[in-house]
Amino acid sequence: MSENSVSRPGGPSFVYVALASTFCVCLIASNLFVPRLWQVGKLPLQLSGAVIIFPISYVINDLLTEVYGYRRAMRVIWLGFVLSAFVAVAAQIVAWLPAPLSPESQPVADAFNQLFGLVPRTTAASLLAFVIGSYLNALVMSWMKVATKGRGFGWRAIASTLVGELGDSLIFYPLAFAGVLPARAIAGIILTQVTVKTLYEIVILPVTSLLSRKLKEKEGIDTYDYNVSYNPFRLKRS
Repeated sequence: MSENSVSRPGGPSFVYVALASTFCVCLIASNLFVPRLWQVGKLPLQLSGAVIIFPISYVINDLLTEVYGYRRAMRVIWLGFVLSAFVAVAAQIVAWLPAPLSPESQPVADAFNQLFGLVPRTTAASLLAFVIGSYLNALVMSWMKVATKGRGFGWRAIASTLVGELGDSLIFYPLAFAGVLPARAIAGIILTQVTVKTLYEIVILPVTSLLSRKLKEKEGIDTYDYNVSYNPFRLKRS
């Protein structure tokens, strides 16, 4: 067998579906929050509004990979990709609709178009960065679990988040803000984002570790990805 795990009859469990749904909601919401930048205290550093919610998706990614394995985690990642693309296309179509009949409604329409006019660009950048970052996160988490024989969940979660967030930020912010912000500001955002999100993972690690143990007990499954192909497009069993 390519994977060492316990199979559940009757299809995916409620917990797996709930985690997948939460993961997708976090991704879609973070794409909407990206344009809202904010200053970190009195420091000359900025963060995107997405930092409030996006790290949750990496925590869920860790849980999915740890408990259900690389392949099932990648299925959720691709589901999030498709749903985010759908929202981006729908938002652009709504922004292209004719002006409202009432002049009083025009400011609302203008505000909507201004906000969601950025969504296709940020979502396009986010989708590419998200797939690569999430793939790296799942890959590192899965590979390290096999290499360590399941020991050191905390270190594996931190390392996978660091690699995934770094890959995500190096792709997303230059694509999303090139021509909008100077290169120095973009570099500052990248450094700050990776640092804050990794610290977030460290702070919430006791909760993540507890959830991992409880999920394994509840689901009766603990997957090790032995001899699994890490091709992100190959999701079925060998």
